[in-house]
Amino acid sequence: MSGLRIFCVANQKGGVGKTTTTVNLAAGLALIGQRVLVVDLDPQGNATMGSGVDKRALENTVYDVLLESATIAEARQRSPKGGYDVLGANRELAGAEIELVKLERREKRLRQAVLAAGADYDFVLIDCPPSLSLLTLNGLCAAHGVIVPMQCEYFALEGLSDLVNTIKQVHANLNQDLAIIGLLRVMFDPRITLQQQVSEQLKAHFGDKVFETVIPRNVRLAEAPSYGQPGVVFDPASKGAVAFVEFAHEMVKRLG
Repeated sequence: MSGLRIFCVANQKGGVGKTTTTVNLAAGLALIGQRVLVVDLDPQGNATMGSGVDKRALENTVYDVLLESATIAEARQRSPKGGYDVLGANRELAGAEIELVKLERREKRLRQAVLAAGADYDFVLIDCPPSLSLLTLNGLCAAHGVIVPMQCEYFALEGLSDLVNTIKQVHANLNQDLAIIGLLRVMFDPRITLQQQVSEQLKAHFGDKVFETVIPRNVRLAEAPSYGQPGVVFDPASKGAVAFVEFAHEMVKRLG
């Protein structure tokens, strides 16, 4: 596998495990020898904290990179346990929305910054906020593809059609590289009949765009962020951690 791969982890529905997916895929990829950067585009800074980086102590964040007052090389931090780099975010980022509106190349700023740091990485994973904002747009314009974590629930399919339309629009107008790389079934509980049904529907509709790996509902994955660690590192033997390492392997194989 050669060349830099830049992926957004996005879903316009909140609470579907985007951040959990981002940090655990990053840790899983790092574990199998890939050089990874996580870009936290959410002002809540959950991917930053979940990687063990204190968002309140950051001198430079993704906000400074978007406003071009710092480079990624200057702003990145190492995840102490994750084995990957983090371009962190905090509340300051909420203000970037307003400041970016009046700037030129406003939706391409992240792309330029990431490409400038590209030689240092094999993968860049961008954790997008749930809303479709200028921040999400920067993520989508920078990316080669979108990884969509989704729960197998009734309303999940509805949210998915919105996201697919957004991706089509960005592809048509701003970034012709952009495509859906795959759908990742997360928080999956095989005992629930509805989840099985939605899972089958997804496969029928999206075919090989649905990743083979399924991430089970797992308490250890949910506990890990409060310890500032990805679940993959926090409890490597847990079902969720094992699934994310499998997913990292599947990603590398799929792109190879």
